[in-house]
Amino acid sequence: MGQTDGFATSSWLVRQVARENRMAKDKSPVTAAIRFLKQHKVDYTQHLYSYEEKGGTVVSARELGVDEHQVIKTLVMEDDSHKPLLVLMHGDQEVSTKELARVISVKTISPCNPETALKNTGYQVGGTSPFATRKEMPVYMEATIVALQLVYINGGKRGFLVSMTPQNIIDLLKPSMVKVGIKK
Repeated sequence: MGQTDGFATSSWLVRQVARENRMAKDKSPVTAAIRFLKQHKVDYTQHLYSYEEKGGTVVSARELGVDEHQVIKTLVMEDDSHKPLLVLMHGDQEVSTKELARVISVKTISPCNPETALKNTGYQVGGTSPFATRKEMPVYMEATIVALQLVYINGGKRGFLVSMTPQNIIDLLKPSMVKVGIKK
């Protein structure tokens, strides 16, 4: 089976599961991110799991039975002028802030504190989705995410991920692709 066939099969599977989800009467949260995805008619599947404080992507991957590399974390950072930005990174990698700063031509990049992250996104740390953020911010996505058939990304609440294709993320957010991931 060629790469195109695998993508088509993966897309079909995501659409099929999304249809089943819509028909099921579940108690999944309706967050700003979910309203955004519905408004844009995105095929996605909702996944609730038992959230653990400071558990991160290790816990979500374990709870959902998926590879941590497929779990995409949404990191709220800021440059040296305190301008916020989002970075989408594999769960099993960290961001080289030094390399990111070099790539986007600023002096430094650092993570926002939880209060600033909430103010900029409207989401609590641990439940930050890149969709429907309070403030519009540039989005940077680790380029290797595109190679995955399916990713799991936060749906706007702690203990709540949505799965979709990386192409959905690209179409919706128009992120700048970067190579700033480093192994933990």
